[in-house]
Amino acid sequence: MPLEKLLVPEAILPALRVNGKKQALQELSEKAAEVSGLPARDIFEAWMQREKLNSTGLGDGIAIPHGKLLNAPRIFGIFARLERGIDFEALDGQPVDLLFGLIAPENAGADHLKALAVIARLLRNPAILAKVRATREAPALYSILTQATPSSDAA
Repeated sequence: MPLEKLLVPEAILPALRVNGKKQALQELSEKAAEVSGLPARDIFEAWMQREKLNSTGLGDGIAIPHGKLLNAPRIFGIFARLERGIDFEALDGQPVDLLFGLIAPENAGADHLKALAVIARLLRNPAILAKVRATREAPALYSILTQATPSSDAA
């Protein structure tokens, strides 16, 4: 599943300034609402419900908040590079500075899991991480993220 199927250029926040996890998810859900047409409150609540189960902070400064919404027409993502890392209760205890939010339709099933796997694999690549952390322009971030998707994941 190529990332350009999940991410549009307008869904990139290149220098988000937030003070904590809740504010980060609120800001991300507002932008996701603009891009998707879904209510920001529904997106935020879906992500918060998932965070209550356990943190989506994977480690290495990366978090992938995700959730499902009944009225989501398709799987879509939003990416934010934070100005400074925040406590996200990540598995390694380190601050998170890269967020890739994902919303999927309620019945997405395996496609939701495939999308999560593609994102996690991409953001675990040290070369990609270095480029993303060094880039402050949305178009360049979009290009890095979408062109770096492994071709073996095409679906």
